[in-house]
Amino acid sequence: MQVTKGIRLRLYPNQHQKEQLRQLFGNDRKVWNLMLAMANTRYQNNPASHFVGRCAMDALLPRLKEEMPYLKESDSTSFQIVDRQLSYAFKRLFKHQGGHPRFHSRKSTKQSYTGKSKLKILAKRYIKIPKLGCIKSSKTGRLQNVKVKEYTVCLMPSGHYVLSVVVQCEIQALPKTGKVVGLDLGSADLIIPSDATSDEDKFKKFTAKALKAKANLWQSRFSRRKYRATVSVRQFNHNHPELPQMELNDYSNWQRARQHKARLQEAIKNKRAGYLQRITTELVHKYDVIAIEDLRAKNMMKNHNLAGSIANASWRKVRDLLSYKCAWYGKQLVVVNPQNTSRICHNCGRLQEQFKGLSEHEWLAKRNWQCEVCGAKQDRDVNAAKNILSRGLEKLNH
Repeated sequence: MQVTKGIRLRLYPNQHQKEQLRQLFGNDRKVWNLMLAMANTRYQNNPASHFVGRCAMDALLPRLKEEMPYLKESDSTSFQIVDRQLSYAFKRLFKHQGGHPRFHSRKSTKQSYTGKSKLKILAKRYIKIPKLGCIKSSKTGRLQNVKVKEYTVCLMPSGHYVLSVVVQCEIQALPKTGKVVGLDLGSADLIIPSDATSDEDKFKKFTAKALKAKANLWQSRFSRRKYRATVSVRQFNHNHPELPQMELNDYSNWQRARQHKARLQEAIKNKRAGYLQRITTELVHKYDVIAIEDLRAKNMMKNHNLAGSIANASWRKVRDLLSYKCAWYGKQLVVVNPQNTSRICHNCGRLQEQFKGLSEHEWLAKRNWQCEVCGAKQDRDVNAAKNILSRGLEKLNH
């Protein structure tokens, strides 16, 4: 089966290549801003005029390269991607799906450019990128036997360089196991399978307490240092109007704190993504049919007591990962209505009257209960997972 997927690699450019990348980022930013300014001016001069589309913008690129020769240092396909992205942004604006496109700033902490040219693996951990030449990378073996459709080089706020590649490759379906499962998503335990018999069968939520504590510490230091630098800049400019005006970027102390806290936050993000990838892959290998509840995390996060736990759980990310992995490997994902799955006894199917009138705090504290009709003792989460499985199988059979 041919699928399109993304692969992320770390890049380790030398000093010369870092200067080249800064120029490439700047060239893409220049083309974006010029095309956006042209579109704005055209509309101001004649509001009835039609928007200049992607093809018309591409036709202007040769003239721009003649007027600004430094644009020739970039991969020519990257400017076509800029025109495509700007055209898409305006289409969203016309459909009232987004705001007006904004000008890009060189002061942004995240810079990137995208191209469609071919990449070439020269050796283990060395890759050739157009205009950059041979550059040290990580895990180049992941690009073997794939067709590169598009690539993006990005400078992250942490100072790390990342290569994101969209590739087309062949994926084989996994062998059938004949097993089905319902998954209940929670904040205490991230995933509770319907066949769980003990706490060891449940997938725990992601935790990185040490990294989070350090990230919070450096977030505080960053905020404090930036505030002090802002006050110092304003005082100096007010007291010395005869001297050149200072800028906030002239103070490097708060910028070092910004990069340090960004690296810690990026490490937490990567560890969480890796954890979710592992457990979802394990589930897809183990089961043929997976039933999951259609949770509205955005609505649930209005409860400020639970918002942090729900955001850390990444329920929507779990669902998205299971969705495309099931499609890739020949498995089935069924999404069901989560209403009352925890309050219905899976043994007799009766909605429990004993839970009426409970406050949210009292309900969340009720981890185990006994059915008032059949007397079955239930683990709340496992019971919900079994109800989710029943609804999923019923949905499949209709």
